[in-house]
Amino acid sequence: MIILENITKIYSTRRGRVHALDGISLQIDKGNFVVIRGPSGSGKTTLLMIIAGMLRPTGGRTVVEQSDLYEISPKERAKFRADNIGFIFQMFHLVPYLNITENIALAGPAAGKKTDKARLAALLDDFGLAERAFHKPSQLSAGEKQRTAIARALHNQPKIILADEPTGNLDPENAHTVLAHLRDFHRQGGTVIVVTHGSEADRYADCIIHLINGRVENLG
Repeated sequence: MIILENITKIYSTRRGRVHALDGISLQIDKGNFVVIRGPSGSGKTTLLMIIAGMLRPTGGRTVVEQSDLYEISPKERAKFRADNIGFIFQMFHLVPYLNITENIALAGPAAGKKTDKARLAALLDDFGLAERAFHKPSQLSAGEKQRTAIARALHNQPKIILADEPTGNLDPENAHTVLAHLRDFHRQGGTVIVVTHGSEADRYADCIIHLINGRVENLG
């Protein structure tokens, strides 16, 4: 489902060039639950954003569902991402002036689809957010914000969920709830890639990829 061939990413900084990724080659099969683990600065988030079609690599090929993401136009890439990928950010990235229902519904128009009210209601119920449906993000706990972010990522019924440190700002109980939702998506046939520096997601994983200094050190 996902093929990475010799992926490199180099950032130019005031102190010189930084090699965030240095020759990453991976294959991730459909329906896998993959954990990408490593310390801060190891290139985890950079790799995830490249897979999502959100960050062009300096070199190498990124093929997702038989589409070479950086050989198609930005418009085609945006549509592909909206149709196939749900992205969960560590810092939630909810729109502060929209209520929870409106935040979740944002994923619909992005994919060129009309808002499905029944789908929205089901997601609010599944994620325990029905009583918060018209609350703004500032009125939610961290756990509720992250559940909203996951519901938004699932709105278009994607094939792939990419999660960047989804439990990094949560207490253990809310972290378990978030991982349980990702496990449920996986059990229904979805592909999940979780970036983390911790080990909470390991027990759900089919494969653990360890990144050190932009390189794959080992697979578990």
